[in-house]
Amino acid sequence: MREAMTYEQAKARWQAANPPRNSLSIGDLNRETAQTVLALAHAMKRATRQGQELFRFARPTAVALIFEKPSLRTRVTLEVGLYQMGAHGVYLTQSDIQMGTREAVMDIARNLGRWVQGVIARVFLHTALEELARFAETPVVNALSDREHPCQALADLMTIQERKGDAPLTLAWVGDGNNVCHSFTLLAALLGHTVRIAAPEGYEPRAEILQQAQAFAAESGGAVLLTHDPCEAVADADAIYTDVWVSMGFETEREARMRKFLPYQVNESLLRLAKPDAIVLHCLPARRGEEITDAVLDGAQSAVWDQAENRLHTQKALLALLLG
Repeated sequence: MREAMTYEQAKARWQAANPPRNSLSIGDLNRETAQTVLALAHAMKRATRQGQELFRFARPTAVALIFEKPSLRTRVTLEVGLYQMGAHGVYLTQSDIQMGTREAVMDIARNLGRWVQGVIARVFLHTALEELARFAETPVVNALSDREHPCQALADLMTIQERKGDAPLTLAWVGDGNNVCHSFTLLAALLGHTVRIAAPEGYEPRAEILQQAQAFAAESGGAVLLTHDPCEAVADADAIYTDVWVSMGFETEREARMRKFLPYQVNESLLRLAKPDAIVLHCLPARRGEEITDAVLDGAQSAVWDQAENRLHTQKALLALLLG
C-alpha cells in the first residue's frame, strides 16, 4: 500500500526540488520532481476512484489545447482531467489556428499567454513547442512532438510502479526508436531502471537522447543498452513495451518499415523469453497483428488498459503541480 499523499505535501516537495516552468521533455524533470508527479498521480487515482478530488483550482482556470494531430487518449484524458479539477480546456485544431501558416507561432503564443493559464500542445515539430514556451507567459506542456511524448512516459512508469513496485527493473523496448521510446527511456533511466532497446538498423533512438539517458542512468544506478536483437532485449525482462511500426507522418514508408520490423513483433514466443510475470505495455493505438498480436495485447500479462487509464491521473498530477 502506497503512503497517502496530499496535494499540499506534493506541492511542497515539488517547489523544493527546482521544478521546471514547462514540461516539454522528460529532461525538464529531475529525479525528485518526477517521483513527486508519480506519487501524486497514485494518490489522485485512489481519490478519483472514491469519487473525490485531491486538487481543484482555486481560481477560474482555462487551458489552451492545441492539437495538430488527431487523438483519442490524449484529448479525452486532458479534457476530463481539467474538468475534474475545475478548469476549462479550450480545444484548438490546426484548421482553427493554422499555427505557423496563418499566424506565426510566436504571435499565437503571445495571444494565448494573455488569455489562458496554460498551453498544452500536440504538434508535428518539437521546435513549435519550444517557440510557444519562449513567447507565452504561461506554462507549456508537450502532449506529443516528433522528439518526445513525456505525458505518455509518466503514465508508463506509473503503470510499472502499480504492477511491479519501485525497485529497479529491466525494461525492454521492442520496435521503432521513436518519440515514445525517447521519453520512456529517459524517464526509466532517471528513476534507476535498466532499459534495453531493440530496434532495426536505421530506426534506433536519436543519439543525443541515448546519451542523455545514459547520463541519467549513470547517476541513478540504471543502464541503457541498444541492440538489434529483440530476443536479447527481452530476455528475463520485467516489462516489454512496443509501439506501432508506422507512426503518424511516416505512412509513405509503410512498405519498407513492415519488412524491417517483422522480426520485432511482440508475440507469445517473444513474451516467453521474459520473466514469467512480465507485463506488456503499448501506448496505443495498436495495429493488431503487426507490432503486437491479439493474444498478447488481450492476454493476462497485458497492462495496456491500466496504462491508458493512467494518462488521466499522471496528467492531472503534472498540471496541478505546474499550474496550481
